[in-house]
Amino acid sequence: MVPPVPDRLLTVDLSSGSVESTPIPDEWRQRYLGGKGLGARYLYDELDAGVDPLGDENALLFMLGPLSGYLPGESRYAAITKSPLTGCFLDSYAGGEFPDSLAGALGPHMGLLVTGVASDPVTLVIEGGDATIAPAETWGADTVETARAFPDASVACIGPAGEHHIAYATIASDEGEHHAGRGGAGAVMGSKRLKAVVARGEPPEGFDDLREAYAAKYRETATGRWLRASGTVETIDFANEIGALSTRGWRDGHLEQTDELGITAVEDSAVGREYADTAAPGGFRVPTDEGDHVPRGATAMTLGAGLDIHDFDAVAELGQTCDRLGMDLISAGSAVAWTINADAAGVLDRPLSFGDADGARALLREIANRTTDLGDALADGVDAAASRYGGRELVPTVKSMELPAYDPRGAQSMALAYATSDRGACHRRARPIEREAFDGEWGADRTAEAVVREQDRRSVLWSLIADDFFGDALDDLGRAWLESVGLEPAGELATVGERIWNVTRLFNVREGISRADDALPATLQEPLERGPRAGAVVDRDDFDSMLDAYYSRRGWATDGVPTAQTIDRLDLTELAADLHALRD
Repeated sequence: MVPPVPDRLLTVDLSSGSVESTPIPDEWRQRYLGGKGLGARYLYDELDAGVDPLGDENALLFMLGPLSGYLPGESRYAAITKSPLTGCFLDSYAGGEFPDSLAGALGPHMGLLVTGVASDPVTLVIEGGDATIAPAETWGADTVETARAFPDASVACIGPAGEHHIAYATIASDEGEHHAGRGGAGAVMGSKRLKAVVARGEPPEGFDDLREAYAAKYRETATGRWLRASGTVETIDFANEIGALSTRGWRDGHLEQTDELGITAVEDSAVGREYADTAAPGGFRVPTDEGDHVPRGATAMTLGAGLDIHDFDAVAELGQTCDRLGMDLISAGSAVAWTINADAAGVLDRPLSFGDADGARALLREIANRTTDLGDALADGVDAAASRYGGRELVPTVKSMELPAYDPRGAQSMALAYATSDRGACHRRARPIEREAFDGEWGADRTAEAVVREQDRRSVLWSLIADDFFGDALDDLGRAWLESVGLEPAGELATVGERIWNVTRLFNVREGISRADDALPATLQEPLERGPRAGAVVDRDDFDSMLDAYYSRRGWATDGVPTAQTIDRLDLTELAADLHALRD
């Protein structure tokens, strides 16, 4: 028997306290599948242009996909909203146990739409396909304490950073081990006075034979072998070897002490792994003073190399601090790096140096709680702090989102991937660095083709929602799986991915985003001081050529707006009707 695909949306209005279940239009399910695509379509309809991300009118969606709970690999959910950091579309993902529990708790619903603002802090309990609003007894607690208050359920919650509306606050699940991290979905949750979503449900079951077949296939992929061996913590070793590891606040592209932070250090400290017996084992679990912590690649790259801290235990402690506060560690680490650079440049007077883990931790707490003027400024992002103090060129951003630690001066294609990401600087929309590093520098056309292809592919995977890495094992982007649940996509799946990418672009264009925002950060035009790529920069003319090639391949005008022909081809005319900037 084929399990039914969820075909409804559960809506909770925190202002009125109402709960409503509505059917998802069949046409939307065919065109956008679920997850990112369906969430983007709902968000476009729910919001008017210019809505304050922290205001009453913003919406927050917790979205699953038509295959949630069935696919091998780690289950995930998507938090979708308008970002308080960028003012753009935001989709952020987290894995672990919570997505499976949410899928069971939602019953016939593929997602949860939260609107309005509660008068007092609340918790939202999802069970049996329904939602109940209850007082939040854990307001003021960190993410671990909040989760432990519900021992019989899976919890997605905010910590102090979300409560104080930090623009890069996360939504934490599984006692802070997993985070919907980038872009500030946790701040939106805090602005709605929603402390936690508590899910009580068993994961859906079915398709065991298909699941095992694809799990076996995944084990034999290069990605599957790599993840079983080392996971994302090895990315620091890779980036360092090719000279693309941002080090000492974006001054260098190489760290001599990588062995003290990379896979060797993690394996020496680890006491085990998450989901060790599965086809896709989770991250390494290492002990800290505040309990076990699961460091990801970004932990060592941003809080270690980025801050020139070589003590793995100290870096893990900083990662745990961010996790418990509920704060994106990439943006948080960049805020600390910016402060160090700003002090050295005379932009502000805050004695803090690279290598100072205690000073970094103190600043992180100031930011999460907005207890100082500097902490308050950095709480709104590096760009906001630079607007107050100066020093905009000290740490790179795109659309006000701080860059991850892959330095484009070591792999030029990443400059285009960051600039054109729909949620601001992001390495997960496209990672051409993984191929360019072995092929040599690419030309503009090849770079544009690679970035577009990856962005469209990931748009499909994140609409299913499939584990990022397991996606490598999916034939034809998972069509066999979709057919098994009786869902017929509207067109080829590659076209579905392109359609979804254009929906998020139309959302961003409606918010005023244009070519001027798909920008090359000034930092990347300064030469690296040390490492295999010492002296390297991202040339502005080369970048402009890549961006022109990208727009041409996308079917967008030279100002970055999708053309009328592209809109018609992708059946998005009703979305673009109110965009006066649309070009013929």
